[in-house]
Amino acid sequence: MLPSTAKINVFFESGRRRVFAGAVDWPGWCRSGSDEQSALQALCDYAPRYAAILNAAQIEFQPVSSPQDFVVVERLVGNASTDFGAPNIGLPSDERPLGESEFLELQRLLMACWQGFDVAVLSAANRELSKGPRGGGRDLVGIVEHLLGSDASDLAHLAFQFQIRSGEGLELELGRTRQTMLNALARAALGELPSFGSRGGEIWTARRFVRTIAWHCLDHTWEIQDRVV
Repeated sequence: MLPSTAKINVFFESGRRRVFAGAVDWPGWCRSGSDEQSALQALCDYAPRYAAILNAAQIEFQPVSSPQDFVVVERLVGNASTDFGAPNIGLPSDERPLGESEFLELQRLLMACWQGFDVAVLSAANRELSKGPRGGGRDLVGIVEHLLGSDASDLAHLAFQFQIRSGEGLELELGRTRQTMLNALARAALGELPSFGSRGGEIWTARRFVRTIAWHCLDHTWEIQDRVV
């Protein structure tokens, strides 16, 4: 990871209607807008919230104060998933060799995101979440189930076949899924994964996996915080 006092390297992933801006070296810190400028401003606006997640896990991070603190180092062409609302393209820099110290830092950052999500869920327990303009939006259990299902599915991108055990309870399944993800990440960091999945699916690097999982986790963490009535 880069020192939080340095310029922050960011990437743009641009679809037809939506642009994501994400911090290359800080997984989970990624926001979207209608264009590059609005996406970069959104990333800046969320810096204090991202800092709160990391600081709570004893990871030092000072939030930036201006979009001028960013430097764009990669631009990616998005796809339908980008416009739907999810960053979906791997970075060329993800292919760099991953050393032990960086792997441990990625693991630590991912666990910090999980901790932030768990705190948000506990804080929202027995409280109502506001609905969308048309009365839509998942309830708290629905958000947890959605994130759990997505995480389990994304393990296929690290060549892991994983099934959620129905009836085991969400808390236990979250723990089991997360431990499996950590085990899979260790294999990925050691270069032990095949080039393609068992059904020809794309295999992700450890960096891409952590960035995707962390973004999705924090996206719903902040959704819960914003929707608590």
